[in-house]
Amino acid sequence: MALPLMPKATAVWLVENTALSFDQIAEFCGMHALEVQAIADGEVATGIVGFDPIASGQLTRFEIERCEKNDNGVLKLNITDYPEVRTKQKGARYTPVSKRQDRPDAIAWLLKHHPELTDAQIGKLLGTTKATIQAVRDKSHWNAGNIKPRNPVTLGLCIEADLEKAVIIAKPRGGSVKPIAHYDDDGHDSYE
Repeated sequence: MALPLMPKATAVWLVENTALSFDQIAEFCGMHALEVQAIADGEVATGIVGFDPIASGQLTRFEIERCEKNDNGVLKLNITDYPEVRTKQKGARYTPVSKRQDRPDAIAWLLKHHPELTDAQIGKLLGTTKATIQAVRDKSHWNAGNIKPRNPVTLGLCIEADLEKAVIIAKPRGGSVKPIAHYDDDGHDSYE
């Protein structure tokens, strides 16, 4: 069951402004009845300002009155036709200092296993620059001798979902991939 927005603040408002039972409020807000009773006694949530579920469109006055008359009544969250808020996808923004030395390894792995990815996609996934990607690709990186391809997901530089999404987006462009250098398992380069 979907919970109301700000459940604890909603429970505070329902305790203060309605004659609903603790069980009804607890079920609607996804809380335990004893926690709602503690809110009513002033032991819990003393600093929380009540949140009006009627003003926010989560409940109707009719729904509250219906459940006040019937102790077994269950409050039903008002379903709106508003679009659901999408959370912004987190990309690789900040890489901790301890993981920065792993970036060239991750770039080498992506170049080897997903040559269809563009430099811009790799840069966005790993939070790196096109110059670094190019340096790893043409072996002019300052640490080129020590680069070993390692999966960026296991290194913690990106999440699996972002990597899969980038690969899916890049698949239609896969036919126009130019031959590039790859690293084999021993760290030596080979070309396609």
